[in-house]
Amino acid sequence: MVSVSTWFRYIANKLDYSVSLSYKSYKGGLINDKEVIDSVWKNLFQGKLTFLHWNKGQEMAPTIGDQGGTLLVRKLPAADPMRVFVGDVVLLKDPEKSDNFLVRRLAAIEGYEMASTDEKDEPFVIDKDECWVLADNEKLKAKEANDSRNFGPISMTSIVGRVIYCLQTAVDHGPVQNSHFSTRKDTPVLEVELDVEEMAKHHKA
Repeated sequence: MVSVSTWFRYIANKLDYSVSLSYKSYKGGLINDKEVIDSVWKNLFQGKLTFLHWNKGQEMAPTIGDQGGTLLVRKLPAADPMRVFVGDVVLLKDPEKSDNFLVRRLAAIEGYEMASTDEKDEPFVIDKDECWVLADNEKLKAKEANDSRNFGPISMTSIVGRVIYCLQTAVDHGPVQNSHFSTRKDTPVLEVELDVEEMAKHHKA
């Protein structure tokens, strides 16, 4: 049973998401002054803060096994350094295939200096609103991992959500290890919205 304090934290998360999303729509000219409040209430009381995503491949092993997993992904109104943190497992648009999505771990954000293991490569600093993502599977070569070592820094806007739970089989499932900051933020969302039976129904393995 979800505690009252957890419900308050969950509602606070939903309110933050609703206000941020509505403000983003307002700034983008998608809604006018009068529609802002309606948009906030609609996002607050309709829908969830999470959605399910199926992922398969060896790039994120052992976090997500080779056979794939059904992932619970937390929606983000905007992927900025105040909402996603280094260490988070994120769902992002594939920079090389616009209709595809990748799951990778956020390794660096704007301002980080990157140095290559190859001495021929000059160090560089990640530009504003960009980030560096890596696969978890250290056994894979850069091209096999299909991460920033292959396609370089990507725009933060490519990130569509943070992976907070993974179901690999009906008996093998659990929270995904993210940064300390994100884990604290996501705990009430996980307690309220996690439905393992629903995840199992959508599982493709």
